[in-house]
Amino acid sequence: MTPATDPLTARLERCYSGAVHDVMRAMGHTEFVLPHGLRPLFPERRLCGPVFTVSGTVDRGADAHTTLLEWTGFLSRAPAGHVVVCQANDDRAAHMGELSAEALKLKGVRGYIVDGGCRDVDLVLATGFQVFCRYFTPADVVGYWRPAAFDVPVTLGEVTVHPGDYVLGDRDGVCVVPRAHAEAVVTAAEQAVATESEMRAAILGGMDPQQAYLKYGKF
Repeated sequence: MTPATDPLTARLERCYSGAVHDVMRAMGHTEFVLPHGLRPLFPERRLCGPVFTVSGTVDRGADAHTTLLEWTGFLSRAPAGHVVVCQANDDRAAHMGELSAEALKLKGVRGYIVDGGCRDVDLVLATGFQVFCRYFTPADVVGYWRPAAFDVPVTLGEVTVHPGDYVLGDRDGVCVVPRAHAEAVVTAAEQAVATESEMRAAILGGMDPQQAYLKYGKF
């Protein structure tokens, strides 16, 4: 089974971050929600899939050729069917732009989450490629920033993301699902979504909210 046809990704995409959060909390997981400052370019769309990680570093002495060679090398390495999660370790430059978004989308990468910036935002929106980022800026990485490591654990806020973990991001934010627990979490989230649908119908049908909570065990 290739990552592009991963059935767990398809199942996770039918859930939403609130349901995933609630079942992970009930399972005893902690520190799995990425910082709330990471916002999606397409709030109406979910982003999910297994993770390919990147860690970067500022190098003010790097020449333009080196930074562009290493950046395009990163684009070449990003695998289809995955979501790239990048810890930029930077607050100044954009770590995604229009040509890069086009290239990743063409490769079949599902989206990009960066604890950093994005530029060419109107053009990236036109590509339809989902990006979660912290800020916008016209400044780029040339002669300034380099991708330094791939497929290594990266920490965003209080959350450590490992290669192969799953992410689900939507308008509310991003949950990280450890690979070892992904099947159990997705199964529980599917059950939670189904229960919430029943409870919603009951409340819309006139059931008292507290009675609904007592009957369905959640709210």
